[in-house]
Amino acid sequence: MASTIPDPLPRPESDRATPPVTERPGRVEAHGIDHIPDAERHGHPRALFSVWAAANVNYLSLVIGGALILMGLTLGQALAVIVVGNLFWLLTGLLATSGPAAGAPSEVITRALYGVLGNRVNNAIGGWLVSVCYFALNLAAAATAAFALVERTGLTATTPVKVVVIVAIAALTLAISVYGHGLIIRLYLPITLALAGAFAVVGFAVLRHADFSYAPAEPLTGVDLWAVLVAGTTLIASGPLSYTTSADFSRYLPRTAPAKAVAGWTALGAFVPSVVVSSLGALAATAVDMTDPQNALQKILPGWFVPVFLIALVLGTVSLNALTAYSAGLALQAVGFRISRTVSVLFDGAAAVALTLYGLLVSHFLDTVSNALQVIVVLIGPLTAVYATDILLRRNRYDGVALTNETPGSPFWFTGGVNVPGAVALLGGVAAAALCVNTLYTGPVAGALGGMDLSLPAGMTVSAILYVSLGRRAVAATAR
Repeated sequence: MASTIPDPLPRPESDRATPPVTERPGRVEAHGIDHIPDAERHGHPRALFSVWAAANVNYLSLVIGGALILMGLTLGQALAVIVVGNLFWLLTGLLATSGPAAGAPSEVITRALYGVLGNRVNNAIGGWLVSVCYFALNLAAAATAAFALVERTGLTATTPVKVVVIVAIAALTLAISVYGHGLIIRLYLPITLALAGAFAVVGFAVLRHADFSYAPAEPLTGVDLWAVLVAGTTLIASGPLSYTTSADFSRYLPRTAPAKAVAGWTALGAFVPSVVVSSLGALAATAVDMTDPQNALQKILPGWFVPVFLIALVLGTVSLNALTAYSAGLALQAVGFRISRTVSVLFDGAAAVALTLYGLLVSHFLDTVSNALQVIVVLIGPLTAVYATDILLRRNRYDGVALTNETPGSPFWFTGGVNVPGAVALLGGVAAAALCVNTLYTGPVAGALGGMDLSLPAGMTVSAILYVSLGRRAVAATAR
């Protein structure tokens, strides 16, 4: 992996540390999916730590940690699964290294994998649609906490009040996404510190009540145990694997930024809080019923701290969703819509708000979305595998300017606008994962293995092998 590519316009290090006027926190980010010139690159990889930490000190991690205990694991088994599943953040870190190398977001870099036209399909499904669904689910979680906070003030959370709350949370989230990269980099460090302080109090309360010798009344054994261990690991790993867009937040770094530092700060920033908060969820499940985490945790928290806890849940989700909306906006542009990044972000937010309002106030639509996302693991594993394999094969060499060329003359047009090896590798991995899945339906392989869901390792392994076998020539022809 090439970590040091000479900058054709060398500048003093002091200049590189100062963001250009167009990329400062108080201004709306000017760039969308276009290439970032060397003169506008700045910053240090360590800033990525707080970006990923703020997004992962959140309610979802608590819920997932508690779910592992509810699935029948012992405390020790749950903690082991949490650590192993979160190691997949190393892949998120690897994908982030392509940002400084190309000076482009992931949504553009993946043209090297699937071709100019093939990548539009990738962004429409694996980028935009998945992101909007995640945005809606996270917004629903934040809204639930905000409803409880409103009722603590004496107001009744009537339907009009709920609508106002949902729109207000979405507006705050989208404001961060619209202002973009500069504000995210500046804002997420204090958010990380604030959330860390709040969750430290949660941790103290949980540790006081946790049963460290907890074991289920009927411990799992044999195939049943392995099935739950694999399912739990997949559940944890789905978080890092959903971030195939990590280059979006590293692309402004100088191309000379060490690849190891970019990968390391990204992975560490996400890994540490994810492990800590998920572990708190597992520990809490040994003392309270985590089928309703928000209300259950309030029973063991100091009374004065409950409003702070609810605010922290909302703030953590806003941080997470701001990254999601930012990438969704870039994905919509990469699909081929000739609109500004601001307009695309606002459109994505409007779609997510509509889904959230419909799901919370009208039907159980969000349950349907949640179930759909359970199946999407058959897609996100292969997507990550193909992307990571491409980075390793070409040793992180990307021609960022050439990647912006969407005409048939582009070196990334390949055959009819599609890179056949990339498409075959992705579809082959998805097919392998679909045979092994056991979520909303049971694939034949999972059925033969007593329900064990091997969709994640199967899909990623098949995609990687196919891309290595079929894609070497295409990679060699386009590696800069």
